[in-house]
Amino acid sequence: MFSAATALAQPGSGGPTPGPTVDPTAVPIDGGASLLLASGVAFGLKKLRDRRKAR
Repeated sequence: MFSAATALAQPGSGGPTPGPTVDPTAVPIDGGASLLLASGVAFGLKKLRDRRKAR
């Protein structure tokens, strides 16, 4: 009951703010996306090989 008043998450609550040269919508997804894509391709190839062995 008492912590509800202090647990409100409002904009401007003292969090870090980006500098003037940083775009706040820029997200570095290059490394993670390529790793996820490579693992998906490897998983798909394994499934294809397993399917061909079963025949």
